[in-house]
Amino acid sequence: MHVLSVSSLKGGVGKTTVTLGLASAAFARGVRTLVVDLDPQSDVSTGMDIQVAGRLNVADVLANPKEKTVRQAITSSGWAKVHPGTIDVMIGSPSAINFDGPHPSVRDVWKLEEALATIEADYDLVLIDCAPSLNALTRTAWAASDRVIVITEPGLFSVAAADRALRAIEEIRRGLSPRLQPLGIVVNRVRPQSIEHQFRIKELRDMFGPLVLSPQLPERTSLQQAQGAAKPLHIWPGDSAQELAADFDSLLDRVMRTGRIPVPGEARA
Repeated sequence: MHVLSVSSLKGGVGKTTVTLGLASAAFARGVRTLVVDLDPQSDVSTGMDIQVAGRLNVADVLANPKEKTVRQAITSSGWAKVHPGTIDVMIGSPSAINFDGPHPSVRDVWKLEEALATIEADYDLVLIDCAPSLNALTRTAWAASDRVIVITEPGLFSVAAADRALRAIEEIRRGLSPRLQPLGIVVNRVRPQSIEHQFRIKELRDMFGPLVLSPQLPERTSLQQAQGAAKPLHIWPGDSAQELAADFDSLLDRVMRTGRIPVPGEARA
């Protein structure tokens, strides 16, 4: 089971939207996928059309990461009505903010890792939608992860935010979790005609080189529309939605190669 955190240390750059795009690509590919909604805003849970009534949630899991609690906090996404496949959500909750202090104990940092270990046989890919800060929730996500993908946008503060994220990943790798690595930086909400955007992308490339992933994701309303309708991007009508879906397919290819995730239908090693 490969665990990927989707992170940004700056709010409003479309981190949750990228999580939903990757989840849609994985579901379309037939990859057994769990999305962990660790952001207290819980937008991933909304965008994946889940029923929360009568279920536990991620805050319950962080309080008690035992298998019974973990399974009660996971539910199938409404996307599963579109076509067969495993696409589940560990339900988000505003109460997760109670676990987001600035100085988590070592025991607390490992709770999500402990929880995910109980369901390792059930999924090929886990996507964690992180909180947009570097407090306990993000550290807990990274401790449970193999890779982190950093989301930014081509703006004035993007280089500084990406640099801060990469330094923090290195700090966690050295101090807590030697397996943790950055997958790379995804530049989101790009307007290709914007000279300012091209300048900022060049700035990111000059500083971070191959860690700046291709493709960059263009600014499109189709992803917000699909998200608002709680549908996967890959079934959303229109050329712009399909172009964006192809971009997410390319990013998923990178995730699957890096994580050695088996391609559905091929024999497992």
